Amino acid sequence: MPRLTLPFDRPPLPDRPGLHFLAAETADAQAAAKALRSQYGEVARDQADVLVVLGGDGALLRALHQNLTDAPGRRRMVYGMNRGSVGFLLNSYRPDHLLDRLHSAQAVTLLPLLMRVWQESGAPIEALAINEVSLLRQTYQAAKLRISVDEVERLQELICDGALVSTPAGSTAYNLSAHGPIIPLGAGLLALTPISAFRPRRWRGALLRHSARIRFDVLEPDKRPVSAVADDKEVRDVRRVEIREEASRPLTLLYDPDMSFDERVLAEQFSP
Repeated sequence: MPRLTLPFDRPPLPDRPGLHFLAAETADAQAAAKALRSQYGEVARDQADVLVVLGGDGALLRALHQNLTDAPGRRRMVYGMNRGSVGFLLNSYRPDHLLDRLHSAQAVTLLPLLMRVWQESGAPIEALAINEVSLLRQTYQAAKLRISVDEVERLQELICDGALVSTPAGSTAYNLSAHGPIIPLGAGLLALTPISAFRPRRWRGALLRHSARIRFDVLEPDKRPVSAVADDKEVRDVRRVEIREEASRPLTLLYDPDMSFDERVLAEQFSP
């Protein structure tokens, strides 16, 4: 996820908000969507006040990416209920009292990352990431990367399997598995984390201000090809990658007050 800000005052919902349900293809998610449509009704997506997502974290990310393609005034608030496996980004699934839960939910603003990629030739390719942007080696040979932040070279050469830039929402996903830090909501930070660093072996990454502009230059790209991935969009054989927060594309997530996203991030840091 991009930067997440602390809960803010959202526009009030109508007494009977229009709901549109988006379900993963699993049997559990489809059955939940069918039952909820019967209980609460459904309006067309472009007439909805809230998009209700049923599935796991992947289903929620797909729904958020669809929301990013809408014009600013047409983006809907998103409320997820877990009918998948981990479901870290979603609320618990309870079919009853859904409208009451929506009215009492806390809103969190999410800002994605913009990835711009240059290959050997052609115009730069752009993609948005809600969790993270990753650079990954394409062959058996380690990647060699040069890292600059705000146009200042910070690491002349990183030999590694890759590196990633994570938002607070994504900090508990791939970033955490790569031993990166968990970022609390409202911290205004991004995580820059190496993946299996070989040299410098002890470099564990950096915490950067959310406004930082990060640049990766791929060294020896023909011998050591690298791909760049923004969530689920991959670009191969990249030469240069630039990453920054995209403040013009805000998204709004809704969370139950008894288990806010802030609480989930805090609890994850004390999990065994």
